[in-house]
Amino acid sequence: MADGRERFGIKIHRGIDSIGAAAWDACAGTDNPFLSYAFLEALEASGSAIAETGWLPQHIALEDETGRVLGVAPLYLKSHSYGEYVFDHGWAAALERAGGRYYPKLICATPFTPVTGRRLLVRSGFAGGSSDALLAAMVELARRHKVSSLHVTFPTGDEWKKFGEAGFLQRLGQQFHWENDGYATFEDFLAALNARKRKQIRRERRDAMANGIEIDMLTGDAIRPAHWDAFFRFYMSTSDRKWGSAYLTREFFTLIGRRMADRILLVMAKKGDRYVAGALNLIGEDTLYGRNWGCLGDFPFLHFEACYYRAIDFAIELRLVRVEAGAQGQLKIQRGYLPCATYSAHWIRDPNFAGAIEGFLRRERQALEQDMQALEEELSPFKRTTADE
Repeated sequence: MADGRERFGIKIHRGIDSIGAAAWDACAGTDNPFLSYAFLEALEASGSAIAETGWLPQHIALEDETGRVLGVAPLYLKSHSYGEYVFDHGWAAALERAGGRYYPKLICATPFTPVTGRRLLVRSGFAGGSSDALLAAMVELARRHKVSSLHVTFPTGDEWKKFGEAGFLQRLGQQFHWENDGYATFEDFLAALNARKRKQIRRERRDAMANGIEIDMLTGDAIRPAHWDAFFRFYMSTSDRKWGSAYLTREFFTLIGRRMADRILLVMAKKGDRYVAGALNLIGEDTLYGRNWGCLGDFPFLHFEACYYRAIDFAIELRLVRVEAGAQGQLKIQRGYLPCATYSAHWIRDPNFAGAIEGFLRRERQALEQDMQALEEELSPFKRTTADE
């Protein structure tokens, strides 16, 4: 494959281990822990993202004439649409009602992770032709597999535009992120809020710690197997209540704890000598990513404290730029997490089906843009005028 100057070779890998940590991380960089070899390989090695769970790896590696890996893309052949956080179940049902077959499909993503990040992972200094070659290889693989569709979830805004220029349909999503406006303390953050919300948050923090609740903020070597045992119980309990099945195995948590503990913040709440709740976060170069939460019992406001307020505390202490608290939840707005756009791009094989989806996405984008603006205007807790005091 060529971009007019260089010749590239493409290889498809049924496991990230056949690419190797050094080559993968040279392309993925260090800013986003969910794109690291350690995280993605842990998903495969633990049995969380494998063919048997509906995630058959089809990772693309772009090589130069010497065999050096210049770029990679995390790609999976899917037999369902679970664990993606960009919902296309309605598309699948519509195509199958019309006599078509939606699955299998291809997806370029980090499994089970609604975190924005690069999807065309290119070694520094090779961005132009290499990213184009990766994109073309993804489409060619989709054609060869004769899948109904190829989906790229949570790419960056720049990549989203690139995929759109290549003919992919563009979809908007919404999350809620906290931005660090140079705060030195949590009280500085509270000072930026209107008086009513400031009082509400102080009350919630106080009530969350009532009845003898204590919280441990754990990272690095402080995270022990017993902490993972407790957290996995919380994770399984929450998964059973919300989704009916868990995506991640116990071995996954062992592996990330062993390989990337310095990039993990585990917020563990206990009452007496027993842990009762926990929140898992991953630490990027400038962002704290909130991922999983679980709790055994009814503890008012503890979710807000462990997932939102402790994350802000930690981000301020480390001078991180933002906290991404995961998918869904308008209740986050009143606690300082404002609406933020996320993106996905979709290649649809059948042109008639693509036309129907394009019309839907156009209307959806318009509605979502209006909704995001209205939410921030109506629900933002931040001061607007001195009258807010």
